[in-house]
Amino acid sequence: MDLLTQLNRAMVFVEEHICDDIALADISSVTAYSGYHFRRLFYYLAEMPLSEYIRKRKMSLAAADLQNGCDRVIDLAVKYGYDNADSFTRAFVRQHGLTPTAAREPGAAFKIFPSLSFQIKIKGVQEMNWRIEKKDAFEVFGIERIYKNDAWRDIPAFWDEKFKDGSTERLIKQAGRSDLMGTSSHTDAEADGFSYMICLFAGDGCDTGGFKAVKIPEATWAIFRGEDMDSSEDFGTVTPKLFERAYSEWLPSSGYEKANAPEMELYCTTENGKFYDEIWIPVVKK
Repeated sequence: MDLLTQLNRAMVFVEEHICDDIALADISSVTAYSGYHFRRLFYYLAEMPLSEYIRKRKMSLAAADLQNGCDRVIDLAVKYGYDNADSFTRAFVRQHGLTPTAAREPGAAFKIFPSLSFQIKIKGVQEMNWRIEKKDAFEVFGIERIYKNDAWRDIPAFWDEKFKDGSTERLIKQAGRSDLMGTSSHTDAEADGFSYMICLFAGDGCDTGGFKAVKIPEATWAIFRGEDMDSSEDFGTVTPKLFERAYSEWLPSSGYEKANAPEMELYCTTENGKFYDEIWIPVVKK
């Protein structure tokens, strides 16, 4: 089953189980992907976390319930998985800009979010610089943080924190190189979370003391190179966009599918002082 078919099957699953949070927690079961990898794919293809999409769908359906029925607010809160009427009301106001009570009034305006369906993006205006490489296992070492699923937007703050407290400077000094990397993967320590590391390649004889060392398994990688840039400050916007293009434009029609291995992002400098990024996505032939 191809990627788009699996994603669209998952969206049907969301609609059929929108009031069942236990089932929604296992949405990846209708795909060939782990929960971590499915949420990662969804984030870049839909440009929002899965949890945000589900919340928007719940609030859209709740608005219709309020307009068309006489359910009590507390009953709707329970129906859509909220602990109490107050938390439901806060979520409702955040999306629609009015309270559930006001939503019953004639002429009330809502921000309805329709169910998603996925299609191949055909753009072709901007070429992608990519290659396929098979690499032996290698080791990286660095600073790890565990995140809850869907917390991708918190990662830039992690980089800022470690630059400010001197951790990245110490990491570069011990590695003897400055091409910093980020790697993310599912972690068994948190069933509903993922690990993200700011790291560097661990060369022979490298002092990894004080940092976590991780072995990246042998894999085939789809490697995408970004454009040269004048400032490293642009990485925060261009790297997520490169991931999004790789997932939405390249992967669906590439003849490959995502493998169950960590993803990598590399931040590099050219000989003439320019900056560029690379993203490494582990893949297998279909």
